[in-house]
Amino acid sequence: MKAANSRQPSSVASKILKLVGVILIVSSLVDYAVFLIPPNRPGGVDDPQWRLNFLQWQQGVTGQLIDRGVIPMVGLALLFAGYWIDSNSGIARKGWEDLVRIGALILSVILGLSFLLPVPLLNINSLRLLNQEAIARINQRATQVETQIASQSAQVTALLEDSKKLSELDQALRSGQVQGEQQARLQALKDQLQKLKQDPKALNAQVDAAKTQVRGGKLEAQKQAQGELWKTGIRNGLSSLLLAIGYLSIAALGLTGSGGSRRKAQAR
Repeated sequence: MKAANSRQPSSVASKILKLVGVILIVSSLVDYAVFLIPPNRPGGVDDPQWRLNFLQWQQGVTGQLIDRGVIPMVGLALLFAGYWIDSNSGIARKGWEDLVRIGALILSVILGLSFLLPVPLLNINSLRLLNQEAIARINQRATQVETQIASQSAQVTALLEDSKKLSELDQALRSGQVQGEQQARLQALKDQLQKLKQDPKALNAQVDAAKTQVRGGKLEAQKQAQGELWKTGIRNGLSSLLLAIGYLSIAALGLTGSGGSRRKAQAR
């Protein structure tokens, strides 16, 4: 009678652990299935925008798998803890529970192997390719700005050498044909042109300073992109390795526990 009473709390505890474990595992698998559905995007593999979107989706999926990888691990741990309580309390296991246990062991092995190689490799590869895309965009943007600077410099030089246009600008300001904000802009332009005409080297100095600023910004942006790549890659790589160790350890301990349980049952 005492033995039956002592088994009752263990039975309730094991049922709660197994129920919560199964819920965590199933909900995580549903989340994983939703993550793996690729969004419908127009274009094809030759479309640069489609390729960029695909890489972002791949990086997002593998990142989510790693970030949420501990949830099914907790579920598996709770499930096997429930089985362990059953085995040590002498509670008979039902046939379908053995199927769930075997399925959990297989799932633990699959997740362990997935986090050991495919998931981190895909994540790091997509991060690397996205970083290359980001570096290319930074270089392209810097080249565009330098081209704009050179074009504006050429326009100013042409204006300084064109006395007719300078005279037209002066006449427009004196005639009062322009007012308000436009007048202020033209007056500022005239003052700037007069300064540059008195000191021709000042234009080249301003152009050089602007190009130096653009190139400095480009190097800083490249350095920041590389830093983010390394930081995210190391974090995801280590997290994935720990998840792989955890899942494979649970699978190994689960198999060992199965052998021990069978020996105990045979001994009884």
